[in-house]
Amino acid sequence: MNVIQRVEHWGDTHHPAWIDALRIMLGIVLFLKGVSFIGDTGHLTNLVGGTRFDLIPMFLIHYVAFAHLVGGLLIAMGCMTRLAVLVQLPILLGAVFFVNITHGFSALNSELWLSVVVLLLLLVFLVVGSGRFSVDDYMRRHDH
Repeated sequence: MNVIQRVEHWGDTHHPAWIDALRIMLGIVLFLKGVSFIGDTGHLTNLVGGTRFDLIPMFLIHYVAFAHLVGGLLIAMGCMTRLAVLVQLPILLGAVFFVNITHGFSALNSELWLSVVVLLLLLVFLVVGSGRFSVDDYMRRHDH
């Protein structure tokens, strides 16, 4: 049994039910953030690289919006949770260390604190997995 399998096994066996509610709320927050990015693409464009038409900023805009929309839904449902978390991690690392930190560590920088909390929760769910009330658990129990 390698390290990844041991971490997955530990996470699956040490998962209280209240953490599932936290996972669902995290997924909803990510989904709503994706909806927000879709609704205001100009703000997201400014965050990732200005208003010029370059390939990398355009890719990042679409990646962030798609990952938050789809990944948020997958995390909320508990479907492929660890994979969905892995897709979110680069976005949140960038949000914390490159985007939101430029505004400082003040208590008024709510975007930074939201990004930090979401990043920490993503790391938690990378370890503990989706839990008992999830599509992953349903598929595992009903695998024929």
